[in-house]
Amino acid sequence: MKTSEVLQWIEKIDPYKRFGKVTRMVGLLIESKGPETSIGDVCYIYTNQKNAQPIMAEVVGFQQENVLLMPYGEAKNIGPGCLVEGTRTSLEIKVGRSLVGKVLDSLGRPLDQKNLPRGLMSYPTEQEPPNPLSRPPIREPISIGIRAIDGLLTVGKGQRLGIFAGSGVGKSTLLGMIARNSEADVNVIALIGERGREVREFIEKDLGEEGLKKSIVIVATSDQPALKRIKGAYTATAIAEYFRDLGYNVNFLMDSLTRVAMAQREVGLATGEPPTTKGYTPSVFAALPRLLERTGTNENGSITAFYTVLVDGDDLNEPIADTVRGILDGHLVLDRKLAEQGQYPAINILKSISRVMNDIVAADHLQAAERFRSLLAVYEENKELIQIGAYKKGSSHEIDEAIHYYPKLIQFLKQGTSVHSPHEETLAYLKNIVFQGDD
Repeated sequence: MKTSEVLQWIEKIDPYKRFGKVTRMVGLLIESKGPETSIGDVCYIYTNQKNAQPIMAEVVGFQQENVLLMPYGEAKNIGPGCLVEGTRTSLEIKVGRSLVGKVLDSLGRPLDQKNLPRGLMSYPTEQEPPNPLSRPPIREPISIGIRAIDGLLTVGKGQRLGIFAGSGVGKSTLLGMIARNSEADVNVIALIGERGREVREFIEKDLGEEGLKKSIVIVATSDQPALKRIKGAYTATAIAEYFRDLGYNVNFLMDSLTRVAMAQREVGLATGEPPTTKGYTPSVFAALPRLLERTGTNENGSITAFYTVLVDGDDLNEPIADTVRGILDGHLVLDRKLAEQGQYPAINILKSISRVMNDIVAADHLQAAERFRSLLAVYEENKELIQIGAYKKGSSHEIDEAIHYYPKLIQFLKQGTSVHSPHEETLAYLKNIVFQGDD
């Protein structure tokens, strides 16, 4: 380390420790008189129990010169007069290439309680999104290994997509397929608000040993405090940004963004924010763009992001789904009816869109995809007439053509969870169906 760097590091050291005292605790919030601190800073609360570890908390607001804190863990043994130490720094995690293959908690600590690998560096979880003018345009497709996506909803390196679905339609399974089959250099997977039982199931069943070898998994289960669930999303995003800055093409998968919004709502309501649409506080709609804009491309590498969004009653116009759809670069809609009919992945092609596909695929690929969509749309519009036998063959050339192609279209869309479809095979299959279907 150079002398100038050492001097800069020494200048940053604060020789004073700042303390305050807990005055009261209401619900999720701890109120203290002091210390001198700022929003987002980490504080340590020393409890009355002997030999107990201090509790990490974050400054989430102020009220009449009192500091409002929210703990990252359980607020046990905290009483009036407990010391609160201010650090004057925000949350930092340890990052490095040796984290690949690890499962971490929302504060970046190994979930198996083993020690972190050596040689890691400190990295703040709060980062600014890349400057819009420093973002290279998305010009190169990335193979996902799923025919319905690669063929009809082609994803570009650095694109951000939402996966919209109700519960039990196959979001987690689809994420596992993307993580295993994608040609990205490394996967960063955030499981936010999941049931504890589902975490191991996802890692062993959906992700598998092969997928875990090139993945980092961050877990914040539903039983953990709201702040810890929020930090899980920020920690995972920071790890993805670290690898992007090294020049990697990163796959970032979060399940689910809705639970992050719900956790932010809990924090907002606890700090006194007014509830707005469906009880969500203004801070939720302010936090979502800041979080989502951090992924994407920069001058070094790319983060191709997939965010699952839970839609209550399959309502795609509920507040979080509507907000997220306006921020992201496309969306995949999983349809419960298709899942019930045994079509997997249950992607509704006609309701889904990739906003960068037109700029990253060849003309013949785009033409084949448009023809596929057109045939499928014609059949779906006339499905009821066809099924009840009210349509007479020969009445419409377009409908006759759609009926002829329909079984082949559905066969293309169906894909087993263990099947990987290379990009070249997918394109050849797609063109063969729509351009040579009469053979």
